[in-house]
Amino acid sequence: MTATAARPGSTGAGGRAERFARPVLLAFLLVAAADLAGLLAGAEAVHLVAKPLLMPLLAGYAALRGAPRPLVAALLFGWGGDVFLLADNDLAFLVGMGSFAVGHVCYLTLFGRGEGRGRAPAPLVTGAGYAVVLVVFLVLIWPDLPADLRIPLTGYSLLLTAMAWRAGVFGPYAAAGGALFLLSDALIATGIAEWPQAPAPDFWVMLTYIAAQALLTLGVLTKHKTKRKPGE
Repeated sequence: MTATAARPGSTGAGGRAERFARPVLLAFLLVAAADLAGLLAGAEAVHLVAKPLLMPLLAGYAALRGAPRPLVAALLFGWGGDVFLLADNDLAFLVGMGSFAVGHVCYLTLFGRGEGRGRAPAPLVTGAGYAVVLVVFLVLIWPDLPADLRIPLTGYSLLLTAMAWRAGVFGPYAAAGGALFLLSDALIATGIAEWPQAPAPDFWVMLTYIAAQALLTLGVLTKHKTKRKPGE
């Protein structure tokens, strides 16, 4: 093997993929900035165009970086949730929430594998803290939720909270991503319950959501081992 052939990223599929990954990441960042700016400006058309592009671009970047398949799947199920939540009706909301729930199962599968690869398990004290926050939040918001959404939202919240807790297996970036995902969906829930909202509430929901998915992706890519078993 020559020195040129041995140099990482100089030749071969890995190097080509890495070169494609950077433009895709740049496209994701530009679309995210456009979406957030559109929300601040009240340009709904910009949001309708930009939001469905976010997760496919992030998933494409992750795939080009050699991400494990559960991460790519989680991002794509997040895309499904994004698309369905653009529709303003209860059925679309439930289907979108279901798509996000499958994405959280993908994340939990990935985090479970991480614990089995020598990474420290998610701390129980952190899990207890998340559990307390979840219980308090549900007790407070329960009376203000529509009756037909209480059980689905509670089940989804349990799954999301478990994901946020277990994300710490992949380090501080992923842990922060899990926490922001929980915050983003809590903001959505307060809107459904018609609690008082901050100015431009959709902006804050999308800001925390985009940051959450990006940090989860960064955390997994940063901690993922170079040598991967087939099918990951």
